[in-house]
Order: sequence, then C-alpha cells, then structure tokens
Amino acid sequence: MAVTLNRFPTLHDMAAAAADAMTAALGDAIRERGQASIAVSGGRTPRCIFPLMASGHLDWAKITVTLTDDRWVDADHGESNEKLARDFLLDGNGAAARFIGLKSFGPEPRDGLAETEARLNSISWPLDVVFLGLGEDGHIASLFPGESISANGRLAIAVAGRGARLARISLTPAALLDSRLIVLVLSGEGKNRIFQEALKPGPPEAIPLRLILRQDRTPVAVYATAGKPI
Repeated sequence: MAVTLNRFPTLHDMAAAAADAMTAALGDAIRERGQASIAVSGGRTPRCIFPLMASGHLDWAKITVTLTDDRWVDADHGESNEKLARDFLLDGNGAAARFIGLKSFGPEPRDGLAETEARLNSISWPLDVVFLGLGEDGHIASLFPGESISANGRLAIAVAGRGARLARISLTPAALLDSRLIVLVLSGEGKNRIFQEALKPGPPEAIPLRLILRQDRTPVAVYATAGKPI
C-alpha cells in the first residue's frame, strides 16, 4: 500500500495542508506537461479547502476540473456537487479552469451515461489529482457498501437511488486509480475509525475505501483530523 497518513490538530490545519498538497501537485503537472487535471468530491470539508486552492497562484487556464461523483440533479440544486465546485473552487482565479460536469441529460443516470462518458474521454488521462472525502459508512465517491459495481471498462457508472438517497453518477474504481495522486481527507472520530478498519484485509464491498487503500498502483495521501467537520 502506498498510503501516507498526515494528522492535524484542527480541521483548518488539515484543510490548509491538503490544499497546499493539491496546489503543489497541479503546479508540478503544469510545469512538467503544460496542463493539469483534478477530480474533486463534494461534502462539507471542501468548503474549507476549495477557496484556499482558488486563491492560489496557479495557471488555472491550464487546469481541467471534473468531479468524482455527483447527484443526478440540476447544477443549481442545493445538493449538486457541481454547484459546490462552481461556488467554492471555480471562483476567483479558479474561474479560468476548464470544467467538465458529470450530470448530463435524461431522467436517470443510466440515460445520460454515454454523454458523461464522452465528456470524460475528452480529458487527458491519467488525472493528476483525485480528491476524495469519506462517508461514515466507508463509501468514496458514490461507491457504496454492499452494492456491486459493473463498470465494463467505463470511466463512469450510474448509481440508482435508494430510500432517501438520490440517484448518482460516479467515477469507477478504475478511473479513480487512473491518477498520479489521490488525496483523501477525513475528519471526526467515526471516519477515523472506518479508515483504520479499511486498512485491514477484507472485501471492498464491505468498505469501498479499501479500493484505494489496499492497492499499490496510485499513491494515497491522507489528511486527517479528529475534529468534527464544519
């Protein structure tokens, strides 16, 4: 496992360090290859991290931003990860970035999957950075415990709604790992416990976080704090 664990006393310390790490990785990519790419998650912690990145001295016109996953809702919906990225990352200096959303057309994710796939294929893979959060149940992106993943070589998969959970679109495990660096942030005692459990052997179907922790293809930098998310 290529996992580096960095612990911080406060959420703000953790957010600053994670923002610095991703900014450095994107800057290195631009210097080495003339362009950079990042896939970002939603949630509460990115609201601390994204503004720090957007205000940084990066050539955002050379950066492509996409999402690790999104709910199948309009881009102005309050639970849209695209809206969160536009409001907090694609702002200020970050507004110059090229953005590729995952929500396309059709009433269900499966209806728009071909269009989403075409958009993702316009990116130069591998991604330079994949930025992930962690769910209390161990899910990453929209890869949930107990659900089979039939990717068939695709970059994205449709995730059906269940109960109160909205239908979603998500990068596949293969797409998440087709990256030069994965940055995982986690805060709170519950997420720290599930992280420790995911380091142990076991099926990824039980804890999807194992998909990125128990592999040796892509380095994973973990930024953790016991403090509660905002």
